[in-house]
Amino acid sequence: MNNVQLLQQPVAPSTCNKPIELYIFIDPLCEKALLMQMTLRKLQVEYGHYFTCRYVLSTELSALNSITSRMKGCVSGAELDITHPALPSIAIKAAELQGKRAGFRYLNKVQEIAVLNTRNINSHATLIEIAQQVNLDMEEFVSDFGSKEAARAFQCDLYLTREMEVDEVPSIVFFNECIEDEGLKVSGSYNYEVYEHILAELLGEELTRQPVPTLDDLFDHFSILTTAEVAEIYSINEQLAERELKKRMLQQKVERIMTDEITLWRAK
Repeated sequence: MNNVQLLQQPVAPSTCNKPIELYIFIDPLCEKALLMQMTLRKLQVEYGHYFTCRYVLSTELSALNSITSRMKGCVSGAELDITHPALPSIAIKAAELQGKRAGFRYLNKVQEIAVLNTRNINSHATLIEIAQQVNLDMEEFVSDFGSKEAARAFQCDLYLTREMEVDEVPSIVFFNECIEDEGLKVSGSYNYEVYEHILAELLGEELTRQPVPTLDDLFDHFSILTTAEVAEIYSINEQLAERELKKRMLQQKVERIMTDEITLWRAK
């Protein structure tokens, strides 16, 4: 297995009741990160009882101090919109200040808008609208978005990327519950069976799959999915997946969003 190595001085995993923690290093707007999302979602559906995830934003960006000072005009109420490639990452970190689940919701919505390409995802105004759409506390989000804390949190992610010598994104570092053990770094992305094998090796036991949820329950969990993701999770071909999704569209349970390159299905 190429690009897999043990980390001699890993960052300590957080304390939780699941034996494995995944540090997922991504550029949130990178196409490769969106492709890895499909694999990760299937892994969560089948083996989510074994692990938790922490996303580390690894976009190589500069001039964060200047962007933070420019954002003060937006936060103070001036009618000013700015765009910068650092803004989505800072916004994601601002959302995470409201909790891990809030951060996940916000990250997923940012990636959805990026895929659809209907709005400028690097725009301050767009990122504020996204916070409203995922039901964040808006007063808190606007304040955090323009704060040094959110920019510093993003800088910490970049520091962690360098410290753990992650030079390719996406990458995943696997930690087990024993803090003295090394982390296992997997650089790049691989097929599903590779990650399945790594989980089994780290746990030292045969994995037990969770029952596959109904399609309705799947949308309750992820809210928006591609045809390919549904096919991957249920181990069926895309034609059959699309047929099932169209049934739910006729039942007005989901809506279809189409672009020239991808079809998304969103729960109603």
